[in-house]
Amino acid sequence: MMNDNHILIVEDDLTFAMMLRTWLAKKGFHVDTVSRVSDAVKLLSGDDGGTVGLVLSDMRLPDRDGIFLLQWLRKCNRAVPFIMMTSYAEVQNAVLAMKSGASDYIAKPVQPDVLLQKINDALAGGGCDVAVAAHERPVMPKQGKTVVPAEDTDSSASSGSAAPPRYLRGTSEAARQLYGYVDLVAPTPMSVLILGASGTGKEYVARSIHVQSRRAGRPFVAMDCGAIPRDVAASEFFGHVKGAFTGAVADKRGAFVEADGGTLFLDEVGNLSYDVQVQLLRAIQEHRVRPVGSAREVEVDFRLVCATNENLAEAVARGTFREDLYHRINEFSIVMPELKDRGADLFLFADLFLRQANHELDRDIVGFDAKASEMIASYSWPGNLRELKNVVKRAVLLARSGYITAADLAPSLSPAGILHILPLRDDGDEKSRIVAALRSTGGNKSRAAQLLGIDRKTLYNKIEKYGITQ
Repeated sequence: MMNDNHILIVEDDLTFAMMLRTWLAKKGFHVDTVSRVSDAVKLLSGDDGGTVGLVLSDMRLPDRDGIFLLQWLRKCNRAVPFIMMTSYAEVQNAVLAMKSGASDYIAKPVQPDVLLQKINDALAGGGCDVAVAAHERPVMPKQGKTVVPAEDTDSSASSGSAAPPRYLRGTSEAARQLYGYVDLVAPTPMSVLILGASGTGKEYVARSIHVQSRRAGRPFVAMDCGAIPRDVAASEFFGHVKGAFTGAVADKRGAFVEADGGTLFLDEVGNLSYDVQVQLLRAIQEHRVRPVGSAREVEVDFRLVCATNENLAEAVARGTFREDLYHRINEFSIVMPELKDRGADLFLFADLFLRQANHELDRDIVGFDAKASEMIASYSWPGNLRELKNVVKRAVLLARSGYITAADLAPSLSPAGILHILPLRDDGDEKSRIVAALRSTGGNKSRAAQLLGIDRKTLYNKIEKYGITQ
């Protein structure tokens, strides 16, 4: 049943979309945001789509335009109020939107009072008026200047009644490809090698593989190979019996036995010494282990998932990693994308970590102000998700107002992560620089425009001029 307080924003400028989401949420609306027409169609076709009471859509979107979405709704006999936003205030666009059944349109940069009145008018047409007194209306920052909380993956978390989720998958193309591989390999018994830089979320992916496997109800045992001293590695992996060595005052079950029936996750497997690699290879091949000091072997049943931030193929070539072990653990490989390559997911994770920090620190920070959002967008996040989580948590602790400021973020950011502007010099290198900027930001046009030192409208025009596809 349609809910007049439920608004769907379709906007690929994530900073602007997130700003609208927080502002409208403070007015009492429940807001969902998507960045593509295909995602909007999917949401509107799902169970929650029937509750959407108004659609606020940009005209120009990455896969289709807002007119397509509007016409699709009308073909489906969905009488949802629809307001079109456009940076291109040509008369023909407004006329086409209205002819296609739009309730209204508004030109960017959006004026808050005007937008709120248009929303009120559109909803009043459906028998509901949610007007807000003028003195209650905040000043809306200009377009593209504020990042606010992203789409909530746990509706209960936003109300403060429950802890926010620990992780989210994201909606970028890189995330879709990543979890497509996870969904594909998880039900199989194949050994999986997860490759990626530190802080990209390798353990979460390993747990996702376990949860979606036939071993989901059995143990998931994680071992950090980089933290295991060489002289106790055998005991940690295979266990020991009482009296096997000085200090062995009781029997100990090793990781392989603990993971019996489930999944064994070996993180930073590239850090294992060569002699430990030999012992590990035998256990993997035979699915039998011998505890240190024992004359009896123990049969174990496990699914192996490994992860590393090293190039194991190069380590094999150098002779520091056994080739036979490499092939055993690498029946299927998954490469983790870095945060800088995940486009709009950056803001989704920033919001998630903000909500987590609010919950852990008992704070109530609403979001990021204009300068803070620009800083987040222009930083390369060399430490990936782990760095973003730590930076946001410290900023939540430092924040003196309802919003995180640039001053709250700055002490935690490394100069090495600051992205430098890539100026467009001439027609000869313009196209290649635009392509490079889009690639480096995962297709996020707002962030790419910042890197190039141009506005978003100019970037769209140049993309169209050069026929650049993504």
